[in-house]
Amino acid sequence: MRRNSLALLFSCLLLAPAGAQAKVINAIAAIVNDDIITLNDVIREARPPLREAEKKSPLDDAARSKIRQAVLDQLVEKKLVEQKIHELNIKIGDDEIKQAIEDVKRQNKIDSQEAFKAALAAQGLTFDQYQAQLQEQLERLRLVSMEVRSKIQVGESEMRDYYEANLAKYSEEESFHARHIFFRISEKAPAEEIKRAMTTALLVLADAKSGKDFVELAKSYSEDPAARKDGGDLGIFKKGDMLPELEQTILAMKPGEVSELVVTPAGFHIIKLEERIKGKVKPFESVKADIEDAIYRKKSEERFNLWAKELRSKASVDIKDLKGLL
Repeated sequence: MRRNSLALLFSCLLLAPAGAQAKVINAIAAIVNDDIITLNDVIREARPPLREAEKKSPLDDAARSKIRQAVLDQLVEKKLVEQKIHELNIKIGDDEIKQAIEDVKRQNKIDSQEAFKAALAAQGLTFDQYQAQLQEQLERLRLVSMEVRSKIQVGESEMRDYYEANLAKYSEEESFHARHIFFRISEKAPAEEIKRAMTTALLVLADAKSGKDFVELAKSYSEDPAARKDGGDLGIFKKGDMLPELEQTILAMKPGEVSELVVTPAGFHIIKLEERIKGKVKPFESVKADIEDAIYRKKSEERFNLWAKELRSKASVDIKDLKGLL
C-alpha cells in the first residue's frame, strides 16, 4: 500500500507556483522498492563528474544526459545497498567512527580537531557531513565484507601464476653505466668560441670512434673537473636520473658504443655506454603480500559487481522517463 501511494503521490512533475510560465522544480527519477530518487538528487550528484568532464572538453546536451543517466544508475545501486544494510541491521558505533577519524588525521599528519575541521571546510564539507559520509562508507565496507569478501579465497598457486605472468612488474628498473667527455660552453660564449669547441669535440669524437682509449681521451680533453681522476665516469644510474638529452642518447645505445656529439645547455658531450644492467626480479616471497592484495581486490570488485547485479534483479526498480529533464 505504501509503495502505491508513494508512486501516486510523486508520479507527476513538481511545478513552481503559477506565474507567467510554469517551471519544473523536481520530479521522480526512479522508485527503488519503496524508496524514491528525485531529479534533484541526480542533478546534485552529477555536478562533480560534469565539472570534471567539462575540464577536458565542452559537453553537448547528449553528453550531459549520458553522465546524468550513469549517475542515476549509481544512485539506484547506492539505494539498494542502503536497503540491504538496513535489512541486515548493520550499525557502525560512535567509537568506530571516532577511531576512523583519528586514523585519517594521523595519516594526513593533522594534529588538532580545529585543523581537521579547517581541512574539511576547504573541501566544502562540515564535520557533521564528513561524519555522515564516513558512517555510510564504513557500513558499506561491512556489508561488502559480509556479502562478498568473506567468500573470496586466494590460493598459493594462483599467486605464483600471477607472479610469473607479471615478472616485469616485480623487476627492478634497468640501470646504465656510462662515461662522457665534456666540452663546456658558457651561455654568452661568442660564435668563434663555440666553433672552436665544436671543432675540438669533433676531432676527439673521431678518435673515440676509431677505438682510442676513451678513458685516456676523457682525462686529456674533458672539462668535467673529475675527469682526470675517473676518466669521465658518470657512474651507474637509472632512467630519469640524467639530463634528458643525455638520457635519450644513452637509452638508444648498446654497450661499448660511442655516441655522436650530444648538445646540452651546458655544452657538448661524447658518451660511451659501458654497460646496461638488467633489473633483478624481486623474489616471490618479498612481493607475495602485494600479489595477494591485488588478486583479492580484483576478485572483490568482480564479485561485488555480480552481487549488485543480482541484488538489482531481485528488486523492484522503476526508472522514470524524464527525457528533456535529465
